[in-house]
Amino acid sequence: MSSLFGPDRDDHDETGDSGDTGAGTERGHRDRNLLRWLFVVVLAVVAAVYLAGYAFASDRLPQGTEVAGVDVGGRHPDEARRDLARELRPRLDDPVELVVGSRTFSVDPEASGLDVDVAASVAQVPVGRSWNPADMWENLVGGGEYDAVVITIDDLLTNRLEEIAQKVAEPAVEGGVRFTRSGAEPTYPDAGRVLDVEAAEAAVTAAYPSGGEPVELERVVDEPEITSDEVGRAMKEFANPAMSAPVTYTVGGEPVVLQPSRFARALSMRAEDGELVPAVDTKVLRKVFRPAMVTLAAKPRNATVEIVDGRPRVVPAKNGVSIDWDRVERSFLRLVTAEEGKRELEMPTALKRPERTTKEARELGIVEEVSEFTTYYPHADYRNINIGRAAELIDGTILEPGETFSLNETVGERTAENGFAQGTIISNGVFKEDFGGGVSQVATTTFNAAFFAGLEDVEHKPHSFYIDRYPVGREATVAWPVVDLRFKNDTDHGVLIQTVHTPSSFSNQGALTVRMWSTKVWDIESITGERYAFTSPETRVLTGEECIPNDGYGGFQIDVTRVFRRPGESEVVRREVMHTTYTPSDTVVCR
Repeated sequence: MSSLFGPDRDDHDETGDSGDTGAGTERGHRDRNLLRWLFVVVLAVVAAVYLAGYAFASDRLPQGTEVAGVDVGGRHPDEARRDLARELRPRLDDPVELVVGSRTFSVDPEASGLDVDVAASVAQVPVGRSWNPADMWENLVGGGEYDAVVITIDDLLTNRLEEIAQKVAEPAVEGGVRFTRSGAEPTYPDAGRVLDVEAAEAAVTAAYPSGGEPVELERVVDEPEITSDEVGRAMKEFANPAMSAPVTYTVGGEPVVLQPSRFARALSMRAEDGELVPAVDTKVLRKVFRPAMVTLAAKPRNATVEIVDGRPRVVPAKNGVSIDWDRVERSFLRLVTAEEGKRELEMPTALKRPERTTKEARELGIVEEVSEFTTYYPHADYRNINIGRAAELIDGTILEPGETFSLNETVGERTAENGFAQGTIISNGVFKEDFGGGVSQVATTTFNAAFFAGLEDVEHKPHSFYIDRYPVGREATVAWPVVDLRFKNDTDHGVLIQTVHTPSSFSNQGALTVRMWSTKVWDIESITGERYAFTSPETRVLTGEECIPNDGYGGFQIDVTRVFRRPGESEVVRREVMHTTYTPSDTVVCR
């Protein structure tokens, strides 16, 4: 009997019915083919979706991504940058409000150099291809929140926050010791509170662009360097003992007693590596010792040569005495902490030797007059003043072998402070008023004394036009600081320059004599040539109160020969020719 669902296997013949079996097999093949095609279609759909998801996620920001509160999810980076820039633009100029304690401050973005790097802000969001389904899903739906990338220009933000820090600072009270006339006073430390500028800068950049909420900044504790224990130790070990009794220095055999009230302002204690270290201000201490220094300290005196009764005489050198202030400082800090009865010390001094000893002065060989020259000048008060002052500054100058004399260096600038008066000088070919008129008289006289001493002519400049009271072709002018008179002592002996000035009066000319003292090396002869190449003056019409009228005269050229011979000999050793060109002295008409 047949089963309800098909042939009964127990009654089935082993060989079976060939026709029925073939139809069933055909249906099975069709079913399996259908399943295969269905699988292929499903796989193709899944692959297409997978590829589409890969392609979409490969160049898009994850969905739900926000940068500085702006939704840029699902956008291509270029699009995200445009959207972010557009949305942030209105907020970039909004100030960032800061709250420090009870005070509020505003940070202007433009003035403080704040800005947003839009490209970097978008670039921080991960965008990339991945076949990992989890990464792909994250790119499609897993967007997050990101802060804008803030940039600062120069140190503008730091400078602004440092300004705020100064306003809100409650600096620590540093421990220390102060010395007064009445004693030592301690200052005990107290912690302060200050703004951490670096942390504040991080908070400002994190809050920018501002969302409207103020940024609260906390101040940090500012601990003092010196502790209360260190102040107590300094008072006990140094400050109180220092102010407990006077100290005594013996100066030249006489005691100088310094009371604490006098030396207190010279004492201090400075902080070093958490400790208070004693110190003494030697400048203040010198003022305390000033009365004693007058009798003790003495400058060394160089040996020199003076003319006494018409003959050179060596003036011996003298040692000087100076206070050794380095030793005073060290000894003073020991004395003020010593026990009573041991607070005395002889003033530390140092011997100062002169630069030129008596022996060296004798070896200069300044034993005789080797040259002398005198010039005369008409009366004028300013000439008396200026010639006398310049002669005074030159008198007694000693040139050692190889040394060069400079009139400008020796006399200095011609000013009222230096003792000079205003007088007539030559400037740009005309006479005018200025300080130092008449000093050229000193230059000419000194030049001629050096000329006849045979000294080397280093620099001299004749007047622009000839002045008949000077030797023609053998004179010199000076002007501070560009025109100088310089000559070199090219002998093996020292040279002493002596000046003798006789002031003029209404009835008598003034006179200046310059003598050179040394050991005679040369007999000098001067040969003056004839004048030649004459030129004629012009007429100038000048205006102004400073104009000085002048009757002009012509110019010319001239040569002067200096002939060198050994003392007492007739043989000429050498000759030197000096050429001088004098320009015309123009006629000046003042209007």
